[in-house]
Amino acid sequence: MMDDQALLRYSRQIMLPEVDIEGQERLLSAHAVIIGAGGLGSPAALYLAAAGVGRITIADADHVELSNLQRQIAHQQASVGVNKAQSAQASMQALNPYCDIVAIDQHVEGAALERLVASADVVLDCTDRFSSRYAVNAASQKAGVPLISGAAIRFSGQLAVFDPRNVECPCYACLYPPDDSGDEALSCAESGVMAPLVGLIGSFQAIEAFKLLSGAGTTHQGLSTFDGLSGQWRHFQVRRDPACSVCAQYR
Repeated sequence: MMDDQALLRYSRQIMLPEVDIEGQERLLSAHAVIIGAGGLGSPAALYLAAAGVGRITIADADHVELSNLQRQIAHQQASVGVNKAQSAQASMQALNPYCDIVAIDQHVEGAALERLVASADVVLDCTDRFSSRYAVNAASQKAGVPLISGAAIRFSGQLAVFDPRNVECPCYACLYPPDDSGDEALSCAESGVMAPLVGLIGSFQAIEAFKLLSGAGTTHQGLSTFDGLSGQWRHFQVRRDPACSVCAQYR
């Protein structure tokens, strides 16, 4: 039951008919897992904390570098050298001290990743390597937990939601078969990225998580790409691959 302070804090969401008291209470009782506390994870984490997601676990093994501050808004100048998950935790806790924020300052993989994802109501993939994305996707499919995937490079971003509870919904591996990609893919460190672009995509990831957790609206379908130079979105319908090496095991 929310007290007067909580009702005031979340009043602008509660007044939305699609959210109301019931939706806000669902947010407060939910657990979101964010893998990656960089450019995408920063805005996603801050907005989910501000919105009142009751428990948020954020994982990242990297430490804040000066070049990160151009776009990774959960970190401050004083955070340089600090683990990113711990830095993001401090920013989230300062924004909303009533959320339970758990920082994991190491790379989560294998059985530990599977347990973490299985404990969540939604998982946000805010990583920048295919190996991590495939691992998170596999854990999501095995646990039956919705996955919100984002990516951003140069002036281009993309957003997709993979919900294993929907038998028709594809998974990340349907979209990008493992044999077709590798960690030689471009990274922001190698190719650059426009600062507000990661904020845009990370914020959209937070929107999708908000909807999934609160019950408001409908989940994003297919794959959407954004061209920051033209300001245009493109939407693609993506079908599930019945021969997918990942999700076919669990459907």
